[in-house]
Amino acid sequence: MFKKILIANRGEIALRIIRACREMGIESVAVHSTADSSSMAVRLADESVCIGPPQSKDSYLNIPAILSAAEVTGVDAIHPGYGFLSENAQFGRMIEEHGFTFIGPNPDHIDSMGDKVTAKKTVMALGLPVVPGSPGAVESVEEGLEICEKAGFPVIIKAASGGGGKGMQVVRDAESFQEAFSTARREAAANFGDDTVYIEKFLEKPRHIEIQIFGDKHGNAVHLGERDCSIQRRHQKLVEEAPSPALTEKERDYIGSLAADVVQKMGYIGAGTIEFLYENGEFFFMEMNTRIQVEHPVTEMITGIDLIAEQIRVAYGEPLRIKKENFRLRGHAIEVRINAEDPDSFMPSPGKIKQFHAPGGMGVRFDSAIYGGYSIPPYYDSMIGKLIVHGRDRDQAIRRLRRAIVETVVDGVKTTLPLHDWITNQDDFVTGDYNIHWLEKKLAEKNK
Repeated sequence: MFKKILIANRGEIALRIIRACREMGIESVAVHSTADSSSMAVRLADESVCIGPPQSKDSYLNIPAILSAAEVTGVDAIHPGYGFLSENAQFGRMIEEHGFTFIGPNPDHIDSMGDKVTAKKTVMALGLPVVPGSPGAVESVEEGLEICEKAGFPVIIKAASGGGGKGMQVVRDAESFQEAFSTARREAAANFGDDTVYIEKFLEKPRHIEIQIFGDKHGNAVHLGERDCSIQRRHQKLVEEAPSPALTEKERDYIGSLAADVVQKMGYIGAGTIEFLYENGEFFFMEMNTRIQVEHPVTEMITGIDLIAEQIRVAYGEPLRIKKENFRLRGHAIEVRINAEDPDSFMPSPGKIKQFHAPGGMGVRFDSAIYGGYSIPPYYDSMIGKLIVHGRDRDQAIRRLRRAIVETVVDGVKTTLPLHDWITNQDDFVTGDYNIHWLEKKLAEKNK
């Protein structure tokens, strides 16, 4: 097994990986910017190396600095976490070229799945259902209108290299298509350096269902059930739960087995997530994330499997310990992302945490790197923690979540805890009757 691993990330995911390493008897190295010198990851790692100033481009996205830190500390492998360089194929290749192990998939799979057009073509060939629309990139307004006529309005124009809701335009009629097409291409170029776009049928009330998959270097592949990530704002997930209250056992087995089969055919290695839109009993492939997800604890809670530890073992070359026949879904889990934001305006709220109290009790988990006296820097993503609960069923999980939200104290900055308190008390949430557009509509009604 690896003796020492460098974590090319920050915040709660860096701390999560450090914890897994410690339990496995592996030493950890935390890299950090000057803004994160007092972070919990730096405090708890066996070693730490400063790799640059606060701005991400000069630190957490600085590949030469990260590789230099790996050389100096003599690590065996590098774990990218999520975000930053986790889906950068060139980073993965450079790690291997420098004699380290990349704790992630084959960089070629990162490339093929990172481009939405290529990903769609790849999975179609492997048997996954896709949303009706363009078979590839759309080059002109005329071509786009032809596709819209076949698919039927409304449609959504998406950036091929996109993510996080950027470069997306919903179009409901032919008259507004040209302006939306131009806007989507401009946004795609500005955000991703690539103005390539494609078109899909816009589903009015879909759910966002994702399948957690794993593959190893021995040709094994397995799925670990689904997560329902439909409660979103501006395409950003806020609440995730597993299993989905919308799926039947038959549907769960169908889409999970299909996803695992595709992963096996690809020869995919490590953790990944295949994401679908689900509407009226049908699944449509959306994208594949070639990394561990923010919401991975939801799956850990209902399976009892340490996904980070499994990532490390698979990267080392061990066969998957997970077999379809030796795991089962147990109870229900829900996660809420806690952001340092104004719960009404969603404006970031960096600053010093004066008091902090984490919730506790049966079935409660709080993944975070904050502490009392910690100053949240203004340079990075606003997520400061994840509150995850587990119950014997969905009803108990909801009641446990409400209790844990009220117990959580983060004083000194504004957070989205009040928003989650409100969401979990909505009738539609309690009954599980929501879709990816639900939260934005409810917020619009609330703020009238």
